[in-house]
Amino acid sequence: MTAIDNNQNTDEIKKNADSLKIGIRKKSVPAGLWTKCPSCDHVMFNKILRENLSVCLKCKYHFIVSATERIHQVLDPKTFKEIDSDLKSLDPLKFEGTKSYLDKLKQDQKKTGLKEACITGEGKIENYRVAFGVTDSRFIMGSMGSVVGEKITRLTEYAIEKKIPLIIVSGSGGGARMYEGVLSLMQMAKTAAALSRLHKANLIFISILTNPTMGGVMASFASLGDIMIAEPRALLGFAGPRVIEQTIRQKLPPDFQTSEFMLDHGFVDMVVERSLLKEKLHLLLQFASKKERV
Repeated sequence: MTAIDNNQNTDEIKKNADSLKIGIRKKSVPAGLWTKCPSCDHVMFNKILRENLSVCLKCKYHFIVSATERIHQVLDPKTFKEIDSDLKSLDPLKFEGTKSYLDKLKQDQKKTGLKEACITGEGKIENYRVAFGVTDSRFIMGSMGSVVGEKITRLTEYAIEKKIPLIIVSGSGGGARMYEGVLSLMQMAKTAAALSRLHKANLIFISILTNPTMGGVMASFASLGDIMIAEPRALLGFAGPRVIEQTIRQKLPPDFQTSEFMLDHGFVDMVVERSLLKEKLHLLLQFASKKERV
């Protein structure tokens, strides 16, 4: 065989290989069907991940879930009735930055389908009536502005009026919403004062901390539960670990501000996996109802 024949054969092989690659690309798996765990890199089919309550099948990493997903996971089906759904944030400071506050609100409303970072209402857990609230970290990081503070306060007052337990699931990486300045900061005192009235009414408040719960939310209502429950490996605290290290100029423990660290140091009462949360809440509600009868 001549050198010319060899070159022709090589060219044909390359063409066939290129056409095979093109064919493979055309039959590739559509995007959006799989999710990689950020903790262990395990890849999961989204449908199976949702069926497992958005918990990694390999390492049990708890993915952040939306407020509506949380309602479906914790409450009995079709028992949730939302209250104060018409409240919307204003722009008292006329805040302008790379993006205005009003533009940011519109963007997150469109992205999440929510009007604000908090949903409140009444539902049932194994037929026990509860006042239930949940913050959504997808909406301006679940931060507490005047509307979130108002909804948490009204929910607490609703629990007092109906004489039912209060449960709030917190997930705020933004703390107080500084787009609203001091109006945001005053929500910390307002929610704490409402919970003081709940305590005087001898009603139980169960605070559930999820990843992340930080800043002004942690420094107010989220840390005031009669019973404090945290999801595994959630980041909990006021300032973040990086800020604290830079301030005190010391190396922090590797698990600092995780749920497990907080449990060891007495800040939370229990760390509960998502699949066991409803069962645990049911037991606590049973205990609370017996205590009220006594």
